[in-house]
Amino acid sequence: MFVGATLMTLIREPILKPVAISELRPTQITVGMREVEERRKHLRARRKAVGANYFERHMIPVVLGPKQRHYVIDHHHLALALHAEGVEEMFVTVVGDFSVLDQDAFWIVLDNRGLMHPFNSKGRRCSYQEIPHTIDELVDDPFRSLAGALRRAGGFAKDTTPFSEFLWADFLRRRMKRASLKQNFDRALAAAHVLSKSKDADYLPGWCGPVDSV
Repeated sequence: MFVGATLMTLIREPILKPVAISELRPTQITVGMREVEERRKHLRARRKAVGANYFERHMIPVVLGPKQRHYVIDHHHLALALHAEGVEEMFVTVVGDFSVLDQDAFWIVLDNRGLMHPFNSKGRRCSYQEIPHTIDELVDDPFRSLAGALRRAGGFAKDTTPFSEFLWADFLRRRMKRASLKQNFDRALAAAHVLSKSKDADYLPGWCGPVDSV
């Protein structure tokens, strides 16, 4: 299918009416459930401090796919946290319209643009068909939670590289045992911090390891 240049340009177009969270389509398979729970705690605290309308202030970036469905391309953790807190709708920002594509072409375009992450909780690439249809079907990847906690602890810097924290999660997954996260998350975080400063991690986005002395 030929797609014109206008379609292939990502354009921000705020949508003023809310979209049901239950209708949002993920573009990844996993999230860090521990991080989702942390988001929920933060959301509750902010809502208590700011007021009931705090939840409605958030906006999620999406692209339009076949049948005008809204596909989330960032902030999956936030969307799931809001859903878990009982929020039924939220505002979205459309950053691309690929609704004229058929389903197969749509996923290929997203994949080649770095707008999706079809990897499971073991870090293995899966078929597009294995991506959940709804936000509440996202699967837990504890190493994604570890990577998020590591960034907040200063293990690496926030980076614009798409799915950068998943790259860090995969790096940690290949060097640490999953059981260690369940047994003692804080100890696992300390071990991850040491790994993050090693030269083995210098290829990763946001790496801020030690600088060699002159």
